[in-house]
Amino acid sequence: MQPTVGEAAMWCDALVDYLRTQCFLADNTVRAYRRDLQRFLLWLGKRRPQELSVHDLADYVAWLGEQQLAPASVARHLVSLKMFYRYLQLEGQVRDNPVELLGSPKLWQRIPQVLSPRQLRELLEAPRPGEPLWRRDRAMLELLYATGCRASEISHLCLDDVHFDTGFCRCVGKGEKQRIVPLGDRAASAIRDYLDHERPALAALGNRPPWLLLSRRGRRLRRERIWELFKKYAARTSAPERVSPHTMRHTFATHMLAGGADLRQVQEMLGHANIATTQIYTHVDPRRLKRVHQQFHPRG
Repeated sequence: MQPTVGEAAMWCDALVDYLRTQCFLADNTVRAYRRDLQRFLLWLGKRRPQELSVHDLADYVAWLGEQQLAPASVARHLVSLKMFYRYLQLEGQVRDNPVELLGSPKLWQRIPQVLSPRQLRELLEAPRPGEPLWRRDRAMLELLYATGCRASEISHLCLDDVHFDTGFCRCVGKGEKQRIVPLGDRAASAIRDYLDHERPALAALGNRPPWLLLSRRGRRLRRERIWELFKKYAARTSAPERVSPHTMRHTFATHMLAGGADLRQVQEMLGHANIATTQIYTHVDPRRLKRVHQQFHPRG
């Protein structure tokens, strides 16, 4: 996808640089903004963003839908576009932000996909004994579910971040924010098995690598590789085709709330800055809603 190079591309590059150097956003977040804006430039052509009306931008939203993007991807593109126009406002290029006038689609409250207990069990057991690095991959899957961490966060976990004695691990999330997340017994057991039988040989291939999960060459197991492995094992199960490592994060949050965890506690474990982001999981399990209704409603 090669957008037209011109004034609009210059302002997009300036925004990306601003987000990285002034706002200190995570690299993955900055790359996501860049990808979204490249798609906007492709649609924009030789027009100037300063001259677009809200009706023009509504056509852009419709065009995004024609690209067969998932609803969540369309929503993210709108966030990127809104940020772009806010930057143009900051630089005195536009007076108003027409993106603010676009109606927020209902997909903002799209209920996330969650694995059933059966699908989850199948996935956690998908790496088969005897396969190359099956212990590492089981540890990876158990970590994703036990902690609710993102794939990028699991990728950057170091040995020093895992504390078996206290049952916690230290995670570095978006914006370099640190948080402590519990480590369940099954995840701890899977990690120990990997540390005892597979990691020493992998670490010998590298230069004393600090990361917990290593590639077959003794390097950090990249986020992209975690996605590939997850999809490989998910294909062996009854899980829906469109699951991803983020599905484990959704499943973690939903199961925690269904088990009676407090919303604020789940917010802290997920590293959400806004509790409204966490509240979407309260809509997933109708049994929990019924229990809350029975507990607090006068005629429950």
